[in-house]
Amino acid sequence: MSTETPIETGSSTETCFEPWQAGLIGGIAGGLVFGAMMSLLMPSIIEVGIPALYGIEGSAGLAGWLIHMVNSAVLGVVFGVIVGAAGLTGTGRTVGMGLVYGIVLWIALAVLVMPVWLGAVGFPMTPPLPNVDPMSMMGHAVYGVVLGAVYAAIR
Repeated sequence: MSTETPIETGSSTETCFEPWQAGLIGGIAGGLVFGAMMSLLMPSIIEVGIPALYGIEGSAGLAGWLIHMVNSAVLGVVFGVIVGAAGLTGTGRTVGMGLVYGIVLWIALAVLVMPVWLGAVGFPMTPPLPNVDPMSMMGHAVYGVVLGAVYAAIR
């Protein structure tokens, strides 16, 4: 006669990734989506503007993509550290925080820092200060939403 013993399998609260790791992966995912948007809707930004920040002249799409993706990953790590330290959980909260984070990045980096930096390196097509571009705002918002969604999904 065989005896069956039920095995209890409780739910685990362990996560697959540390907050910074989830932020890194989310930042890469958000960077890919935002980069695709730039390539389609604002190609001169990713091909010329972003490389110009680092003194790369002319059309340099590959360099622009590489720089954009490194920035996206690093900023994703920062997001992960902030969200992890704040103890935010749940998809809605992290996606909302991602949206806010994307808009804050847009204001700080695209509206203010990028025009000053491009002017400092002598870029001939330096945008005005402040550089309020609705398409750029949309791209940064999408970056933040994707970042927050991926963070929630894997954290």
